Parts: sequence; C-alpha cells; structure tokens
Amino acid sequence: MPSVLSGARRIVVKVGSSLVTNEGRGVDAAAIGNWSRQLAALAATGRELVMVSSGAIAEGMKRLGWAQRPKELHELQAAAAVGQMGLVQMYESRLSEHGMASAQVLLTHADLADRERYLNARSTLLTLLALKVIPVINENDTVVTDEIRFGDNDTLGALVANLVDADAYVILTDQRGLYSADPRKDPQARFIDEATAGDPALEAMAGGAGSSIGRGGMLTKILAAKRAAGSGTSTVIAWGREPDVLLRLASGEAIGTALLAGTPKLAARKQWMLDHLQLKGAVAVDDGAVAKLRDDGKSLLPIGVHEVQGDFSRGDVIAVRTLAGHEIARGLANYSAAEARLIARKPSHQIEALLGYANEPELIDRTNLVLI
Repeated sequence: MPSVLSGARRIVVKVGSSLVTNEGRGVDAAAIGNWSRQLAALAATGRELVMVSSGAIAEGMKRLGWAQRPKELHELQAAAAVGQMGLVQMYESRLSEHGMASAQVLLTHADLADRERYLNARSTLLTLLALKVIPVINENDTVVTDEIRFGDNDTLGALVANLVDADAYVILTDQRGLYSADPRKDPQARFIDEATAGDPALEAMAGGAGSSIGRGGMLTKILAAKRAAGSGTSTVIAWGREPDVLLRLASGEAIGTALLAGTPKLAARKQWMLDHLQLKGAVAVDDGAVAKLRDDGKSLLPIGVHEVQGDFSRGDVIAVRTLAGHEIARGLANYSAAEARLIARKPSHQIEALLGYANEPELIDRTNLVLI
C-alpha cells in the first residue's frame, strides 16, 4: 500500500466521541494523553498537526448525568457548552505534558462556506502551525443549530484538511476500517486495505448508524474522504486504540483502510481555481510583478498592481493579468476591490495606514495563487 503518512508534512487527525469519552463515560485522559504523545513525537520530526476532536456533547452528557443523547436542541447546546470545558482542558494539559502548545478553535461549516471567513480561519490555522502550536478543533455546537442536527466531525475534518492544504487526513474510530459488508452479519465480509476515495462502490459497502454516543457511521467517513480527495488529500480510517497508530502510520506501516486521492494535491487546487468560469474581477500587474510570480514563485504584493478591475470581495477568485491584458494567474483575493484600489502601487507596510487595518501584506498569497 502506498504510504499515505510517511511523506506527509501536514496531517489532520480526527478522533470520534466514543474514543475521546471512553464510550460516553467521560473524557478519557489516558487516550488523549496517548494521542498527545504521538502528536508531539510527529511534531519533533517537523510535521505539522491539527486535531479535530469530537466529544463535547458526550462529555457534557456525562457531567450532567444524562445516559441518553437528548433530542431537544437547547439540551444538546447545553451539553456542548458544559462538555467543551472539560474537553479543551484535557487536551491542553496532556499536550503541555509533552512540551506542545495548543489552541482551541471552534468552527462551523458556515465558517468554511463563506469565502472571507474561510480566509480568516485559514490564516489563523496556518499561523498557529507556523508557531508550532497544535490547533484542537471542534464544531461550535453551542450556538449553531444545523451542525448539531446534520453535521459530523468527519466532514468537518475533511473541510479542515482542505482548508490547510493537508497532505493526509486520519480518521481514528472505534472500528478497524472499512469492510465490504458488515462483518457482524456477513462472515464473508472482506476487509478493504486500500481503495480510491470517491469510488461509488465504497458508499454501497458503508452504511449503518453510528454509536449511541456519536453521530457518524462509516458512511460519513467514506463521504468525508471523498471530500478531502477533492483537494488531493488522501485519508486513512483506522482503529483509534491501535498501539502507536499515528507513529506507525507515519513510518509507512499499513494500518486500517487507506482511501487514496485520485488527483495530486497541487493539480486539484489548480483545477479548482481554473474551474471558475466567471470571475468577479481582476488586477493588472507590472512586469516586475509578473517576473516575481512566474520566475520566483512569490506572492502578489499591492505595489505591483497597476489597475483593479471589477467588484470582488475578500476571498473571491480573481484573475491576474499583464498590462497588455493576458491572464497569467488566478488566486484568492485577500482584499476587496475597493480596498485593492486604495493600496495598489503602495508598499505593504502602508496598508494599515491606508485602510486602518491590515489583513495580510499580500494581495494574493502564493499558496492561494495558481499560474496559468
């Protein structure tokens, strides 16, 4: 099996409620400590790690003395609010024991659907990773209704993997991986070691409800892997209590089910940019900026922009054109068209003085720019 993690530099790890809370009996300090130890060991090799953790509602249920997951929305939100306290405290203390700094990040699917909030979340997470901090991410179940009713952290983990351009996505669950059928009912069920993410046959194999503690079953994991593969990220589904599962995966050992992305990461990102048939705007840049983009792989700075065309918002895909009108690149704008007009031909250190604030020093960061 091609090693998904051995060459991965940036890895998103998702753990389910049943693992985090020991089947609902409360936050499992030993389990979180074990994963924290492995994350610290991987970080020591230069890898960047993001943890997406379920368990807030389950921990809140335990603290409130509830044996069954409530159905009323306000009770779910109350459980999430109570449980989030214990969950984040446990991650902070266990990661610090291994010399790792951590940060709590609460996200919703809506944060990643809105382009401006998407860029804000991306900038925050990439800054944390650059600072050697491990973000611990959960859905903001306390205030957002649709995530509790329909959301699952398998999908959130895939969205985060896309958000930070992860090389690999690991879903740790209470199952060994994917089988061709339910092994409890079909003795002929075959374990799937490797497959291509997005293969329709996988969805037929998966199915069934999740545990009484969590919401996600195997089908949500298959669909999450398909979503992650859209940006070129491969996924591994593995048993979370497998000894040193993360370290062994990173060493190249075949554990669980590997769902490989059919499109290379850079090609997927480029294709996503190129798929925009209608752009809301463009910028015309001078020859010096063209050379820096094409030859040096640099970001697009405001000082190289001579003209701003159209009416775009922060986070929109815009075209980058030469002064003669030839499109040379596309990228995500860090500033709106109105803001870009104010900072065009100006050095980056003047952005705050001109706008009253500064999102980033670049008009388009090189990680969000694709040459044509």
